[in-house]
Amino acid sequence: MFSEELWLENEKKCAVVRKPKPGRKRQELLAVAFGVKVGVKGAFLWPPLKLFACPQISSLVRRAALTHNDNHFNYEKTHNFKVHTFRGPHWCEYCANFMWGLIAQGVRCSDCGLNVHKQCSKHVPNDCQPDLKRIKKVYCCDLTTLVKAHNTQRPMVVDICIREIEAREISNADERLEAVHEVLMLLPPAHYETLRYLMIHLKKVTMNEKDNFMNAENLGIVFGPTLMRPPEDSTLTTLHDMRYQKLIVQILIENEDVLF
Repeated sequence: MFSEELWLENEKKCAVVRKPKPGRKRQELLAVAFGVKVGVKGAFLWPPLKLFACPQISSLVRRAALTHNDNHFNYEKTHNFKVHTFRGPHWCEYCANFMWGLIAQGVRCSDCGLNVHKQCSKHVPNDCQPDLKRIKKVYCCDLTTLVKAHNTQRPMVVDICIREIEAREISNADERLEAVHEVLMLLPPAHYETLRYLMIHLKKVTMNEKDNFMNAENLGIVFGPTLMRPPEDSTLTTLHDMRYQKLIVQILIENEDVLF
């Protein structure tokens, strides 16, 4: 019979669990994904399998992460596939089959980098999630591509411009008049006096609107480009500023008694 000490020692030896070799778990996962048995013979196939399979698995994992990502806005977008020649072995990211041939083996989405067979591209869902590294411009770019790449509902440039304008286009009438008055106080005395005298006259003109059809808005259209001419002679700038020129002159006429 075995002694108690010998029996306990034998139990410890049987309970020892061999630690897996580093990288063994990843090796088995890749082997299962590609239907390869990893054993003594499979060890010879592991280096090339690791070299070619890792990029494919990474791509599949990337697409799965994008599909289940709740942080981006779910705008539907078709893939922008273009015929592509791949260097080295590649697998289709839709059917997971090998892409045969030496040139033009398949197509690649120029927005998100998805690689598939040409025939598989017809069945790929409209789930393109553009990569910022591939989007090189903001203007002259597809709108859906742009907002999905930046993970926004609208182009950021639109939000920035509107916020800036709204922070400057004053809604409260009293605050607007106060801001205009502060600007008028910065004018040289000669400019201020000439403008004041002209606004008094134009205010009198509006009192005969029934006869001359010249209200403050119409007078603003007539005198705006003259009184608020931009420093540089640019037709494009003048056309762009015409609306604001008219608005300012209209405010000056309507509030002549308060501003001057």
